[in-house]
Amino acid sequence: MQLDPLTGWCDGIRHCPSPNFNARPNGEISLLVIHNISLPPGQFGTGKVLELFQNELQAEEHPYFAGICHLRVSAHFLIERDGAVTQFVSCLERAWHAGVSLFEGRDNCNDFSLGIELEGTDDQPFTDAQYAALAQLSGQLCRAYPAITAQRICGHSDIAPGRKTDPGEFFQWPRFLAGLAEQGLTGQSRSLKGDTQ
Repeated sequence: MQLDPLTGWCDGIRHCPSPNFNARPNGEISLLVIHNISLPPGQFGTGKVLELFQNELQAEEHPYFAGICHLRVSAHFLIERDGAVTQFVSCLERAWHAGVSLFEGRDNCNDFSLGIELEGTDDQPFTDAQYAALAQLSGQLCRAYPAITAQRICGHSDIAPGRKTDPGEFFQWPRFLAGLAEQGLTGQSRSLKGDTQ
């Protein structure tokens, strides 16, 4: 996996371009947001997350889909249970993952953030393969965009408290940070400090 700084796309992973993106207002990339997602909820390996991000989810396939198939959302990356990484939006562009959000007094976090979705739920552990892939990917992103430090990596719940709960209590922040340290990146996550607002 290697990020091309000119295109914002990573080589060596699957690309599934999403139409749900637009330009960053000032080009800033200084925050990394970790999410979780599964479609239908709690089911893995269905391919439905890819369909959601590509506006191809069919309402009639599952009762849950009827309420979300109209949404126009995306993330930059998805890490599946087996550690496979898919990219949907160039890092240089603004993906639509954070929604109404606030970080250090700044709203509209999509403007300056990258979003990584982990295939999972709030109430199940993530896999070894996911932690390994997340550390490798995050290391690439932090090196490419040095404004993203460990202190500027957070969960969706940190920037949208009360509205979002992911990546959830089963996400092991210390384990993730240890993986970052193996990539040569050190520091304490904002999510461990609890002072994002």
